Amino acid sequence: MRLPIISSLLLLFVASGCTFSGSTENPVLAQAATTVFEERATAASAPLATATLEIPQIELSPSGNSPQTERREADVATATLPPQLASRFADATANAGVATDNSQSLNDVTEYVVAWGDTLSRIASIHGLSIETLVAINNLQNPDLLRVGQIIKLPPPPDANSPSFHILPDTRLVRSYGAQSFDVQGFVHAQPGILRKMGGAVVSRQADGSTVNVALSAAETVQRVALNFSVDPRVLLAFLEYRAGLLSNLDVDGEQLLYPLISRKASGGIDRPGLYAQLIWLADQLNYGYYGKKYRGDAIVDFADGSRLLYHQDLNAGTAAIQHVFAKMTFGASWADDVGDGGFYRVYRDLFGDPFADYEQGDAAALRQPKLSLPFRPGEVWRFTGGYHGGWGNGSAWASVDFAPPKEAGPMRYCYTSSFPVTAVARGKIARLSEGAVILDLDLDGNEGSGWTILYLHTTHADSLEMGQIVEAGEVLGYPSCEGGYSTATHLHIARRYNGEWIPADCINCPSSLRIPPFTMSDWQVVGLSNQPYQGFMVNSADNRSVIAEQGRNTAINQISW
Repeated sequence: MRLPIISSLLLLFVASGCTFSGSTENPVLAQAATTVFEERATAASAPLATATLEIPQIELSPSGNSPQTERREADVATATLPPQLASRFADATANAGVATDNSQSLNDVTEYVVAWGDTLSRIASIHGLSIETLVAINNLQNPDLLRVGQIIKLPPPPDANSPSFHILPDTRLVRSYGAQSFDVQGFVHAQPGILRKMGGAVVSRQADGSTVNVALSAAETVQRVALNFSVDPRVLLAFLEYRAGLLSNLDVDGEQLLYPLISRKASGGIDRPGLYAQLIWLADQLNYGYYGKKYRGDAIVDFADGSRLLYHQDLNAGTAAIQHVFAKMTFGASWADDVGDGGFYRVYRDLFGDPFADYEQGDAAALRQPKLSLPFRPGEVWRFTGGYHGGWGNGSAWASVDFAPPKEAGPMRYCYTSSFPVTAVARGKIARLSEGAVILDLDLDGNEGSGWTILYLHTTHADSLEMGQIVEAGEVLGYPSCEGGYSTATHLHIARRYNGEWIPADCINCPSSLRIPPFTMSDWQVVGLSNQPYQGFMVNSADNRSVIAEQGRNTAINQISW
């Protein structure tokens, strides 16, 4: 295969019109992704006798838990699918059965055989590695080029553990209970450092796909990133102080102002200048570490120099997230200092107090999803265009799915405001309205860091919608578009959070000790494919109908209604 790493990732996003939610855009990559999108749409629209298409039927367990990986892969393999789709799912699931409940099993693997659809980033993710490590070990001249059957060597298993010192509890890493009352603006302006004087432009995407620049202060930038990625703003501020002294120091050189968290060199050549781009990187990496440890069974800290450590078995996810981020910045003795009691922990404690004092601990046993309906009107036929993927950015739990509205009359456009509304999945309060986003708070307290909340993204708000408004299930919230985040086509991106934490739409790779309720709406349950974002099914437990995640409107396999 000859797809660039990033373009291949974009392919997955473009399949549903949803891409990573940063501000960076690359027209060349966008064009490459669009070309692949058109090719896949053409293949899917070939004569397939869709009227007699047999969709794989996947039974749900009596408890409502998702089927095991082996069962769903067997269903995909034995289903009667059109040749184009059958071969695609066979290739996609060939390497999908890697056990992650005990990631030690991955350490016995010394090489990987490239399959169709693989990218170096996916291989790295499966094995808990960095792309840089794989490039170095395999002496890859062009990491964007892989071929089917190519042998990728993997590093030997680590034989030492990371430190056991706990840096942050989970509810201090995630934007949870207490974050709502923290005044970011007031705190920043009370500090003597240069951060209170900083500002910059942020790209904002409009409903029609166009962009405008929005001027934000540093405090507004921190708050925006914290809300979108659901990371506690105090963690972001502590990193800015620890790495660059922006809260305490007025005399900061230009390079540190431009790259306060990670330099261009340390980013592997990816340029992330400016406060907003730096914070997006940080928030996404914190989520990678947190959700990787908690829900994907990640057991290895992978460093930029190729060294590796096992996460200490006693570490919580919040501490693992901090260790993961610093592993992208430093290694060796410097890294050990960063994650010890005199490093980041000390700076956080000095700014905000002991993070382990009076913190609230999440109650996993209480995790029960309320009854939800599909986010559109009964009788309408929408498209299930994206299986489970990141709630916001690539690092968060695979908490979201995508739906595209019915086709409009007139010529085809990629970005437009649909006339088909998105609706409330349950009774709730509007906790936040921002660019293209609606946050529905199901416990009605208005705090999106407590209880169940639903994120609607790429939604142009209904004119009547207001902050604090109580809405009933089925009430119109807005209309699908390309507004907010980064979207290549009109659709709805919807995700769940509980106490500010992104909840996987299907916990297929979760450790067996976790019992996470599947994402179910109007009896339609999300069923994912292991290590395959944007892929999978939705299965109706009432009548055993199934639909397959697929882009576009050229096939019947992704039609969904209630």
